[in-house]
Amino acid sequence: MFKWVSPLLCGLLAGWLGTAQAAKPEPGTVAIVSEAWNDYTGADGTGLGWDLMRIIFEPAGYKLVWRIEPYLRSVGLVQRGEADAWVGSYKDEQTSLYPRWHYDTDHIYALSLARLPVPTQANLGDYRLAWVRGYEFQRYLPAAKQYEEVRRRDGILEMLKRGHADYYIDAEQEMDYIREHATDFSPFRLTHLIDLPLYLGFANNARGQELRDVFDKRMDQLVASGELRPLYRRWKMPYPFDHEPASKAP
Repeated sequence: MFKWVSPLLCGLLAGWLGTAQAAKPEPGTVAIVSEAWNDYTGADGTGLGWDLMRIIFEPAGYKLVWRIEPYLRSVGLVQRGEADAWVGSYKDEQTSLYPRWHYDTDHIYALSLARLPVPTQANLGDYRLAWVRGYEFQRYLPAAKQYEEVRRRDGILEMLKRGHADYYIDAEQEMDYIREHATDFSPFRLTHLIDLPLYLGFANNARGQELRDVFDKRMDQLVASGELRPLYRRWKMPYPFDHEPASKAP
């Protein structure tokens, strides 16, 4: 679902944004920025992600102010303090404040022709891999040695048919999109590889620290009560906390 972007690039963007004065988040609000993802962080303010942020912050007295931006710009805005948090970070991906709690999980799959061996994290080094540029899956799949970064998901099935790669790696939502738009998916197989928790990345300032602590306190309460389960069910998304303790100690 979410792209990894190098801290260097984010720093360069933050410096570029500094040439123009931007408004800071208003008191009593939480300003969260994200790319637009269908049924998750929609450009119209709908989706599981936005509903989740409202349930977490608004009962604690913070009105959600959401904004849609490309991922790189989202990170830069937060690092400059022009937004409070961005959606879709892996833990410690950037120099920012991270909470104890994740809010969801990326389920990472390998797509291949069904006739190929079933891939595992251990044997990925024996095969040619591909994934979308920027995802940096080699950081989380250490056995991956031979890989190509592609610009778009268009033509992935044809690429596998032609033998240009053995396995294509991506998150579950993107794999679902590829499958749903395939003329014939029967020659292919999807294999689960790894789950990567998703976090909010908060601004590294006093306001960001306050909001991070609010986030963790509310998540302690919401996971313990089971209040979030119907929300994930309503959006037809897997519930990510079945194997988590009800409270995560600092």
